[in-house]
Amino acid sequence: MMFGSVELSFSEILNTFFDQEANKTASQIIFNIRLPRVLLAIAVGGGLSIAGAVFQAILRNPLAEPYILGVSSGGTFGAVLSFLLGLSFLGTQIFSFAGALAVIFLVFLLGKRFGELEPNVLLLTGVMVGAFFAAAILLMMSLLEDNLRTAVFWLIGNLSLAKSGSVYYVLPITLVVSFLLAINSQKYNVLALGADSAKQLGINTNFVRNGTYILTSLMIGSIVSVSGIIGFVGLLVPHVCRMIFGVDNRLVVPASFFVGAAYLTIADTLARTIISPAELPVGAVTAIIGAPLFIYLLRKRFNLFV
Repeated sequence: MMFGSVELSFSEILNTFFDQEANKTASQIIFNIRLPRVLLAIAVGGGLSIAGAVFQAILRNPLAEPYILGVSSGGTFGAVLSFLLGLSFLGTQIFSFAGALAVIFLVFLLGKRFGELEPNVLLLTGVMVGAFFAAAILLMMSLLEDNLRTAVFWLIGNLSLAKSGSVYYVLPITLVVSFLLAINSQKYNVLALGADSAKQLGINTNFVRNGTYILTSLMIGSIVSVSGIIGFVGLLVPHVCRMIFGVDNRLVVPASFFVGAAYLTIADTLARTIISPAELPVGAVTAIIGAPLFIYLLRKRFNLFV
């Protein structure tokens, strides 16, 4: 909260927390802009990371990430549609969240096979539905004029578009869902052994998987509705946590939330300050940092590119 177009000292921030009337300018900056922005970065970064860790565990796919079921495409479709209709930011959030929920329902409806949701079928369905909505997004963007820049920022991922009040519904959803995922992390260890082994050990695999898909998708839908698509956070952070804590999901899942929250907070601070007073999309910063770091992790773990 110290850094930005207007720099504040640590003592100014501390004094403002105890006496908001002492420095009204600092108080406005902290409580109306920077504190909500930091809390939003914590919610978005932590939510994306813990979702990525859980998806990688239950899908048994190291390349799984939070947007893999197509939720981001539905959310972005709703957002771009609201731009096309000229709605306010509140309308954009509502349309985006509704789009994400619609895609969740569609993927689950199409992915059902013989009464069960098979991971591979669900995965492929998510990819196909996501590709369809991605094409629809590009079509609508070709019709945009006034709000084209906003739509591009949304696609890249940006926390600056969100209003300060956004954090008050995203943060509670993220904290509740993350807590539920963390307390079930032992079950994800068992699911990683395979469905047959999990059933033999008394795990209701369908209930755990479906509950996880629904809760996580709702959380990602709320995140996309305020931040757009921020890449590499949900893919990279779980791998970093596994390198540090091992493969035990009881450690990896909760750790992913905290590491992801810290990572996105730092990335957002860089996005706000590198070309201050202008601002970079935080999704561009996470991609610039995340892509080479992910390649390094792949090389170290699998001895690639040697």
